[in-house]
Formats: sequence, structure tokens, C-alpha cells
Amino acid sequence: MTARILVIEDNPANLALVEYLLNASGYITVAATDGATGVRVARETRPDLVICDLQMPGLSGYEVLEELRADPTLARTPVIAVTAFSMQDDQIKVLSAGFNGYLSKPIEPERFVAQVEEYLPLDQRRGGGVA
Repeated sequence: MTARILVIEDNPANLALVEYLLNASGYITVAATDGATGVRVARETRPDLVICDLQMPGLSGYEVLEELRADPTLARTPVIAVTAFSMQDDQIKVLSAGFNGYLSKPIEPERFVAQVEEYLPLDQRRGGGVA
């Protein structure tokens, strides 16, 4: 079964790159450009994984996580924070808040899909990257 991945990112270039990498590896992506829309799309599409920026207009990534965890149908969905905050303390703060994972920006295109796949069940992993 191919995983559906929700990408919540307000920067158009970052969103396009993440979607391109995931789509090229066989994943289905849905996107939102702000936190409130991301929560709505998550409720509508029930993604297998959420990749979420932390700094966005409206709801921050932390607020998105809070909304998703409060929804019984989404509470167990893995959520990965992708952020330009890349200090050791930032990673600890992100993981302590309840995110399942943390990736720093700029992402490394060669490694990104493999890093994301670590948060998917084995039967949903495509096992590849962009060649």
C-alpha cells in the first residue's frame, strides 16, 4: 500500500522540493501552505504521515501537532518537524513536544526520502530515493 503523506509548508520552493522528492519515489502527497489548512486537510485525507514546518502563519507547527494529537482519528499519525531551527536544544524541544521526528533545513535531497521512510511502517516504504 502506497503511503499518503501530508506536507505542511508555507515556503513554495520548499514545498515543491519535498513533494517532488516524495512523488518521484512513489508516494502520494497532499499539501497545505499553512497550519490551519494542514489540520483541515489531515482530517479530510487521513494521511499515513505528516511532514510539518514549525514556523508558519496562523497555526505554528507546534499548534498543528496539538490539534492532530487531540483528534482521536489522527492522534497516532507520525508527525515529523522540518525546520530551519537546527541547534541541539531545538531538536530536544521538538521531540519533547511530541513530534515523532525532526529534520533540519535545508533538507538533503539525496537522503530526504530515506529519512522520511524511517517513520513509515515497512509495508508502506517504497525503499528508494530519486536516482
